[in-house]
Amino acid sequence: MSESAHPPTSPAPLGVNDVGLKRVLGLPSTVFFGLAYMVPLTVFTTYGIVTTVTEGHLPMAYVFTLAAMFVTALAYANMVKAFPVSGSAYTYTQQSFGAAPGFIAGWSLLLDYLFLPMINFMVIGLYLNAAFPAIPTWVIILATIVLVTVMNVIGIRVAASLNAVLIAVQVVFIAVFTVMSVLALSGQAAAVHPLDPFIGGGFDFSAIAAGAAILCLSFLGFDAVSTLSEETKHPRKTIPRAIVICTLVAGALFVLLSWLGHMTFPDFTLFTDQDTAAVDVMEHVGGAFLTAFFTAAYVSGAIASAIASQVSVSRILFSMGRDGALPRRVFGIVHRRFQTPYVAAIIVGVVSLLALVIPLDTASSMVSFGALIAFTFVNLSVIKHYAVDQGRRSGYDAIKYIVLPVIGVLLCLWLWTSLTGTTFVIGICWVVVGLIWLAWLTRGFRRPAPKLDLSDAA
Repeated sequence: MSESAHPPTSPAPLGVNDVGLKRVLGLPSTVFFGLAYMVPLTVFTTYGIVTTVTEGHLPMAYVFTLAAMFVTALAYANMVKAFPVSGSAYTYTQQSFGAAPGFIAGWSLLLDYLFLPMINFMVIGLYLNAAFPAIPTWVIILATIVLVTVMNVIGIRVAASLNAVLIAVQVVFIAVFTVMSVLALSGQAAAVHPLDPFIGGGFDFSAIAAGAAILCLSFLGFDAVSTLSEETKHPRKTIPRAIVICTLVAGALFVLLSWLGHMTFPDFTLFTDQDTAAVDVMEHVGGAFLTAFFTAAYVSGAIASAIASQVSVSRILFSMGRDGALPRRVFGIVHRRFQTPYVAAIIVGVVSLLALVIPLDTASSMVSFGALIAFTFVNLSVIKHYAVDQGRRSGYDAIKYIVLPVIGVLLCLWLWTSLTGTTFVIGICWVVVGLIWLAWLTRGFRRPAPKLDLSDAA
């Protein structure tokens, strides 16, 4: 089929017209993308839920999660150097262990990537409805889904530019919140001990572990950066740096903001509503002004995260569709004009409509369930690719490619087993559906699963 047979803006399957993703991103753009995905203010998404679960030890839960995520971030940085293409954990596991394990890793990763946009749409609806009660939550959610999907279809450059602006709004808010919190603390009659949010009374290790497991969703962003490998200049150099920077910067902000929140509003039993507990903190610290500023900054951040998360999951769907793990002529096509996987983006937008019916705490737990499976696979892939396949097992390489990934695996499994029973039921059902699809795809496992050809990877 000749190229002239298509109108200039019509899509066609990759491999038929060889339309690929466009390399336009540098280090600042990828870092902004990761931070936008993570949302510096995402600490307030599950603030009330995890503060209650940990009995007031949210900052300590973040410390535990940061430790696990940093080791895993190093694993992602190592793997993207070897395979600088879209697909994240799916690609790394596939290339290290084979097509079938890669499919399961990718399928698990889809669970958290599909649920994260939903969470953003949920909180946008909740907080804007709280500010403007006359507008129904479902109307806000639906309008935001349409807006974000259109942004994703138009192109990655537009999304990256908007992310920088939305991140700037959050940075200004963080500065204002920090100053006002310090002023509020100086005026408190009975000051809370600075270490109480970490090791204060009522410290329950199992409760903190349960909270830390939920908080994995806060760090989904460092791994999302790896999905931009085919749209980034010099990906083997740029992506690893962006991954580490995003993890450390976001982790430090999460610990700081959760600590300030607890210090200024220590009694979590007084929350009006767990889902919007941040409003109680803001009203206590800065009254109507800070509450309004927080709503504007938080919604801006949630929109940025929704854009970034939808971009990432559409790239994973594109990668799986390109090599036949999902229907190629649905997921593996790129728009000729915008050079984006537009069909995958639209499908993600449709799936995000579940934000209208799923509870926030359930969605949050499901994100962590899928993420921790994928993170475990990535750490194992480092060991397989570098230590086993390449034989790099001596000196510093032993620490980098064996010791640290093993620690990452153990930490991820520990957090994973700390999730709730309901989360496991839903998550296992998702994995079973994936296995059924893989069985159909391989005709009862009699054929090899599709595998991405990376012979031309840049």
